[in-house]
Order: sequence, then C-alpha cells, then structure tokens
Amino acid sequence: MTNPLAQGSTIGILGGGQLGRMLSVAAARLGFKTCVFEPAGDCPASHVANYHLQASYEDESALKKFADSVDVITYEFENIPTSALDTLEAIRPIHPSREALRISQDRLIEKDFLTNLGLTVAPYAHVNSEEDLRAAVAKVGLPAILKTCRFGYDGKGQARLETEADIAPAWEAMAGAPSVLEGFISFTKEISIIAARGPSGEVSCYDPGENVHEGGILRTTTVPAVIPASLRTDAVLLAARVLNALEYVGVMGVELFVTPNGLLVNEIAPRVHNSGHWTQNGCTVDQFEQHIRAVAGWPLGNGARHADIVMENLIGDDMDRVPELAKSADAALHLYGKAEVKKGRKMGHVNHIKRP
Repeated sequence: MTNPLAQGSTIGILGGGQLGRMLSVAAARLGFKTCVFEPAGDCPASHVANYHLQASYEDESALKKFADSVDVITYEFENIPTSALDTLEAIRPIHPSREALRISQDRLIEKDFLTNLGLTVAPYAHVNSEEDLRAAVAKVGLPAILKTCRFGYDGKGQARLETEADIAPAWEAMAGAPSVLEGFISFTKEISIIAARGPSGEVSCYDPGENVHEGGILRTTTVPAVIPASLRTDAVLLAARVLNALEYVGVMGVELFVTPNGLLVNEIAPRVHNSGHWTQNGCTVDQFEQHIRAVAGWPLGNGARHADIVMENLIGDDMDRVPELAKSADAALHLYGKAEVKKGRKMGHVNHIKRP
C-alpha cells in the first residue's frame, strides 16, 4: 500500500475483543469503516464496528469474502492460524507484517530474534520433554518459569519451578506442548513502551509506563514511570531497533524489566497493548488512533503526554465499583460491553487522571 487510505475506506480487523472494539472507535473518528472477523457472536468489537463477519478461521470462503470487503487488514491478537493468513494475504495487505506475527507467536523464536538483535533477555532454554526440562534447569537454574512456546497469555500456559521436585508436575502441566524455561530475573520494576512505525519508516514512541501484575494479569500501568531519563531514552531506542528490524507498520507493545544492569526485554506484542490504554486520556493521539494511522498509511500523530495517568484494569468483580467510579471527576471509564462477569476476565479499564 503506497497511498494513504481515503475517507470511507474499510479496515479489516481480525479478532473481536476489546482491542478490536477500541480500534474500531479510533477508525471511525478518522472517517474509516471497520469490518471485524470474529468466530464468536456478540463480541465487544461487534457493538461498534460497521460489519461483523462471524465465521471460523478455517472457513476459507468466509476469509476470502472478508478480504474482498476491506482495503487493508490488521489484527488485535497474535494467535491467528497460518492457513488463514495465507488466504488473506493473497488478497489484501496485512499490517503489521506476517514476520512480526511469526516471531511473536512463539516465545522461543521471539527470544532468539531479540538475542540476535543484541538485546538482553532472561536466560532461557528450549524444552520438548521432561528430560529436556531437567537439562534446562541445570543450565538456567532455579527458581524459573516454564511457559508453552505458543498460545499462553494472562498467566495461562505457565508453571513455576522452585525446586527440582517441581520438574515433573511442571512438564505435565504443559501437556506435551513445546515450551521454554526462563530464569527468574532480579528486577526493580517492569515497564512497557508503546511504539509505532509508519510505512515510510517514521517512528513515534509514547512515554514508558510502570506496570504492576497480579496473578499474571496486568493490574495497573502508571505514567510516567519512575525511572531515570537515561533509561527512558534507552527504552525508546530499544523499541525503535525492534520496529526497524521488522520493517514494522503499526503499534507494538514492548515489555521491559528494569535491572541493575539496564533494560531486559520480557516480550514484544505486535499490536495495541493493554499497558498503552493510558494514552486514551493522556495524549492527543492515543495508541489506537496511532495504529489506525500507521496501517492506513497516514502520518503518525503526536504521542506527547499531557497528563499523568494511572490506568487500572477492571477485572471480574471490579465491575461492582463502576457506579462509584462513574461519580469521580478524574476517572475516565472504558467499558467493553461484555455481558458476563467472570473471575479474571478483563471487563474494562479506568484511567485515573492527575492533571498538572
């Protein structure tokens, strides 16, 4: 795609969750239509997108219909079957690229990629059997965490190892899936940086946010992160290095650990990211609009922060607090329209605004 998309063009979004919902809202503000491809009915994105094509990712005719009805394709999650991408890419451009998806879909490939860029990651080893795991423990040490190479998120597909007695049950928990053992890192805090790259190669980064997780799920992101200015610069340069290596188009979330020896990359996510939701009320152009601008071939917007923000995820029964939050003058609510409240389910988020 060489020319910017015109008003009224349609952006196809693979996935109908809350990220697809917020991408659809941002696209509408810029005069675009959106079509969501999502197997589930009554999904968050379907409430606001112009069109919802409800079909399986194995339905080739539906995929072709989807691709024919849009001008460019993007996605809100990584675990899209390769066969579906083959069908779609033959008809329409996909941004971010297939290569970014391939790398991020597999934790081992991702770690090898980052290491080859000269970036620092936690000690790791590939695990395909209990015997491999024992060898990996000898190499990486304990404590450590075993993760499936693919399909894990929000703490799922993971097992923690404290002693050698944990080896057998940890491998059993992986159910035979190819996995990677990661050594624990002594870090002072976790930060993330949301970065964007346009088709022409321009890069724009938001201020790093400081993340707190509970039970493997992001609880809060606070901006600005309390880190030295030199680390802010390092984080921006690191993110740009990853984006440029991939010739990336779109927004990426880069999760980092702050250690005594500098920044260590935890993982990359080739999409808009939960830890970037603060941008909706802290910046003129938020991460969702920035992503739409990039995939549509528009110039990137100004991501400068104009307020301090604490983004808080509303998980499960946190929804009981919504009536009180709605009364707060400095709380911006973003609810996802999910009908059923479940334990551990992200139902929305709130940006607590601290104005200068």
